[in-house]
Amino acid sequence: KVPVLILSFFQHALNSGIRRYHVAPVLCQRAKVAMSHFEPNEHINYEKLEENINIVRKRLDRPLTLSEKIVYGHLDDPAKQEIERGKTYLRLRPDRVAMQDATAQMAMLQFISSGLPKVAVPSTIHCDHLIEAQSGGEKDLRRAKDINQEVYNFLATAGAKYGVGFWKPGSGIIHQIILENYSYPGVMLIGTDSHTPNGGGLGGICIGVGGADAVDVMAGIPWELKCPKVIGVKLTGKLSGWSSPKDVILKVAGILTVKGGTGAIIEYHGPGVDSISCTGMATICNMGAEIGATTSVFPYNARMKKYLGKTGRADIAALADEFQQHLVPDSGCQYDQVIEINLSELKPHINGPFTPDLAHPVSDIGAVAEKEGWPVDIRVGLIGSCTNSSYEDMGRSAAVAKQALAHGLKCKSMFTITPGSEQIRATIERDGYAQILRDVGGLVLANACGPCIGQWDRKDIKKGEKNTIVTSYNRNFTGRNDANPETHAFVTSPEIVTALSIAGTLKFNPETDYLTAADGKKFKLEAPDADELPKLEFDPGQDTYQYPPKDGSGQHVDVSPTSQRLQLLEPFDKWDGKDLEDMLILIKVKGKCTTDHISAAGPWLKFRGHLDNISNNLLIGAINTENGKANSVRNALTQEFGPVPDTARYYKKMGVKWAVIGDENYGEGSSREHAALEPRHLGGRVIITKSFARIHETNLKKQGLLPLTFADPADYNKIHPVDKLSIVGLADFAPGKPLKCIIKHPNGSQETIMLNHTFNESQIEWFQAGSALNRMKELQQK
Repeated sequence: KVPVLILSFFQHALNSGIRRYHVAPVLCQRAKVAMSHFEPNEHINYEKLEENINIVRKRLDRPLTLSEKIVYGHLDDPAKQEIERGKTYLRLRPDRVAMQDATAQMAMLQFISSGLPKVAVPSTIHCDHLIEAQSGGEKDLRRAKDINQEVYNFLATAGAKYGVGFWKPGSGIIHQIILENYSYPGVMLIGTDSHTPNGGGLGGICIGVGGADAVDVMAGIPWELKCPKVIGVKLTGKLSGWSSPKDVILKVAGILTVKGGTGAIIEYHGPGVDSISCTGMATICNMGAEIGATTSVFPYNARMKKYLGKTGRADIAALADEFQQHLVPDSGCQYDQVIEINLSELKPHINGPFTPDLAHPVSDIGAVAEKEGWPVDIRVGLIGSCTNSSYEDMGRSAAVAKQALAHGLKCKSMFTITPGSEQIRATIERDGYAQILRDVGGLVLANACGPCIGQWDRKDIKKGEKNTIVTSYNRNFTGRNDANPETHAFVTSPEIVTALSIAGTLKFNPETDYLTAADGKKFKLEAPDADELPKLEFDPGQDTYQYPPKDGSGQHVDVSPTSQRLQLLEPFDKWDGKDLEDMLILIKVKGKCTTDHISAAGPWLKFRGHLDNISNNLLIGAINTENGKANSVRNALTQEFGPVPDTARYYKKMGVKWAVIGDENYGEGSSREHAALEPRHLGGRVIITKSFARIHETNLKKQGLLPLTFADPADYNKIHPVDKLSIVGLADFAPGKPLKCIIKHPNGSQETIMLNHTFNESQIEWFQAGSALNRMKELQQK
């Protein structure tokens, strides 16, 4: 019999008109469990996962890591696929695709160009990137809907036409929505955002990609991924006190650095895992993007089962229980590297400024800041974002704030709160957390990315003013949050941000230091404690989801030829069969060059659907080795210095091909493919670096560019901004075969160096066709 309590809640849900998808189906049949409430006819296929795993295990004849089980379980051809970690390319069949609105514009424009009538796998669009934080959630959301109406209409109608679910603005951040509704143990999901690995907190392999990769999967084409290595992080002990899940990844980032996870999946295991909540595991996986990891994942356990049940997916948990042996690593499996962290000894951490891998214990940061000359007074504390906006996060922050209020204190710093989703916003409002955070001085922002991605109309400082902010975000590159290169941004847990905002200084250590109450008495904050999930059901809030119609063929998608926000794509030119000779160097980049440096976000987000307009931000944040300045390069044809995009446009107008020279881990950070589309659009042909971040390297290949690396990193010093470069031997371009580069100096002398690449045969076909999309069309016409 169905329990009376469940039946009562089910009837209440139907009668009250709230979002019905949060009500778990009471009865389900094995192997007929829906992937989500929104797609009742798309079922989880653990049998296929099991079949593939068994084929691969028999072939490899060894225990498998969890990462291998899920990845190899999604192979297109498990019987014949060549498998060698770190070397071979895998052809995979992901279960679903997710896109945020800033990247979905270009992804959908590319899908439209493919000529296909409908997506082949369940796909969703999430409106979270275009809402600027100004005065508070409701006002900012209304303003965003007005300003971005054209883009939202395009995404909604394109979704309806091509079978893509559409989450309206105000729904929340893509990664929180995925965790609440779409991720599940064993899923393989790709998303057009670098923090897609957040879904690993529910035991899925969730990977950030560029829009062109998403188009492949939506088109039903096997998706290629270099077979990842697997780094094991063994967790022992138990989190307690002020230590939080965020401290795990802050510690790991300090160990591995921003490129230490490149080409690898980070797999957490060990007895310490069970002391971490499901949303805490998601936090750890989310910020794995900051160490360059392909993704991160945790094994299925009781904490995930509890979260699935609370989010209306007990049927998925029951099915996962039956297949649990495939959702955890095999005993005796081997990792390429192992890191061990004792959670009982882990101290609260804070990382920064300017890079997320500069790790400090909170107890040390005040002294380090004074020594380094970093501002110790905190101007703004910001909690939330896709990394830390769970019910538990908000509860722990509210527990800190409540103590301050009890002693008559409010935040000395400005303080903002970003709920991760409409469900989180509505639930923390109902349960009083939001009001406590307001009472301590906080401003609740919209359910969106906001300041984390630079969508922040900051008024309290002037650009160029040196200042410090502390956030519970994931990324803190120069100028990322507020476009001010002098903002020293530090990332830490929400409860530490709250405590530091109350104290107003980096010199405060909540574990040992005292605050002065309104009555003059000294008091110490107690370590926060909060429920990981609400005692009542989640309040789903407003219904913000648009189902795609069963037949969208009659839906019209309008892109005005005079629009400044959207622009239909023209195919890139094919390779002409010749070597790339006498290319000019647009810029030789000095030091860190993230996708924020290559294609800035913030105010530029509004042009993400218009390739020509957004190309006006190409490399404007990169530092030129020739003069140490940003957005100032020598035009080799006129000898005048000018902005990078203007110089690139001039070269394109004159029919001159050009190259970019980069340093280590070029293109780290966001998955934004605009950082690859823009150089291709403005005439670029080659990007030569010491090393690439994974997603950006793939994005460059997809758009027909040549991402190449120095065989000898010291050869970076042989190239000068005034040189000309020739890449020769392209007629014999082949996997594993280096290419020759001839450097021509202004004095007439020449040097020859060798450049490596990671192209496989199909990727070389992308280059020859002019782009992966061009190659897709060629194959369709055969």
